[in-house]
Amino acid sequence: MEYVSTRGGAGTVDFEGALFSGYAPDGGLFMPRRIPLLDGDTLRRWSHLSYPELVKELCSLFITADLVPRSALNDLIDKAFSRFRHKDVVHLSRLKDGLNVLELWHGVTYAFKDLSLSCTGQFLQYFLEKKQKHVTVLVGTSGDTGSSAIEGVRGQKNVDIFVLLPKGLCTQIQELQMTTVIEDNVHVFAAHGNSDEIDEPIKELFADVDFARKYNLMSLNSVNWSRIMVQIAHHFYAYFQCAPSLDTTPLPLVEIVVPTGGGGNITAGCIALKMGLPIRLVAVVNSNDIIHRTVQHGDFSLSESVKATLASAMDIQEPYNVERILWLLSGSDSQLIKMLMERFSVSKNLKLPEDLHRKLSETLRSCSASDEDIMRAMQRCWEENHYLLCPHSAVAAHYHYSHLDSTPRCCLAPASAAKFQDALLRASLVPQLPPEITALMTMETRSTPLERGQNWAQALREQIKATAQRRGQGATQT
Repeated sequence: MEYVSTRGGAGTVDFEGALFSGYAPDGGLFMPRRIPLLDGDTLRRWSHLSYPELVKELCSLFITADLVPRSALNDLIDKAFSRFRHKDVVHLSRLKDGLNVLELWHGVTYAFKDLSLSCTGQFLQYFLEKKQKHVTVLVGTSGDTGSSAIEGVRGQKNVDIFVLLPKGLCTQIQELQMTTVIEDNVHVFAAHGNSDEIDEPIKELFADVDFARKYNLMSLNSVNWSRIMVQIAHHFYAYFQCAPSLDTTPLPLVEIVVPTGGGGNITAGCIALKMGLPIRLVAVVNSNDIIHRTVQHGDFSLSESVKATLASAMDIQEPYNVERILWLLSGSDSQLIKMLMERFSVSKNLKLPEDLHRKLSETLRSCSASDEDIMRAMQRCWEENHYLLCPHSAVAAHYHYSHLDSTPRCCLAPASAAKFQDALLRASLVPQLPPEITALMTMETRSTPLERGQNWAQALREQIKATAQRRGQGATQT
């Protein structure tokens, strides 16, 4: 299995190369050169698998056995899921009015990103130990990615992780899940800016090829292919849980409703669709609606500013994974994607070519939910089921409640409501806090502030250099 850049200028790499790269050298994102196509018999056979078994089958299609033998791959995935609280790792709650909620949040940080980042952390360790190599992980987070990435690598001798969070724009619990990790290899920066602004210094450091090479920079945001790969399993599991019967030909259709910010989960869904899974995808967003506007009107352009919403982890203006979706739908036309993305990076304004927009709108449905919509969905779900939704899951539930019909449907739930006390209180609901989250309130915290007007990229550089010197690393590590 070879991986190529969506912009066509980086040559091919194997899974290990894609894992350690983040962005491709030409600024694009790595994708498999070929997407495996599964037949109906394979899908029927897979329908009996547990979630971890599905992850193993899917990962084995994208990671060749000469890189990671199948027995080792199975062990890595078992270890990745060993800290999950639910025996099935993920769980489907079947609620009133056909509302099926796939709980993806039973990991350490109560967020779906634990699923892909626990696996990615294991893959990293496997290759790092094999090659006696050290890496520097750079992560910008709008809420959940940072804590999940930290949990995936905390305490590892051959990884230092630098996380930038938007001060005051995450929930208190999200912030505490990052700042209370007092590990020698964890470095948290609290930046006075929004999610898109904290991505800028990270992009600047990756663009400095010499610096990136010297300190072995890599990303664990969903630019990293490994994250997308593991998330493909959400869609297969959702399908198998919600399909009425697999005894028919053709197989029945299931609609999967995906709350989306950076677009990683919806990209994984598009790949599942390309693999032959009979699903209809719905991308649901909050008031930061660039993906919705792109699907509806081909208008991939920034709004004047990022709006702060109840679904804070989706408060993103630049969903970088849309590039992967457009590459898939264009028939891997890397020249077209390069031209479109370069135009967007200059003007922050892009009208999709008519043919590409048509393919996108045929592949995805979309919906945008206001804070009022989110609160109403949370309230209705509680009133009908005594079930608390997080505001991101409520964006998906809002779509469901607006489309009550006979379509088998699954709403992906990216986080536990326990992480979003303020949103619950605004919806006049009572938070239910597990002891692990309550304990955060009294723990020691540590972070480095990044003030407005400060050169954030330079501050990161200096901290990375100082950390490498302290560990005796730098150019000698390859």
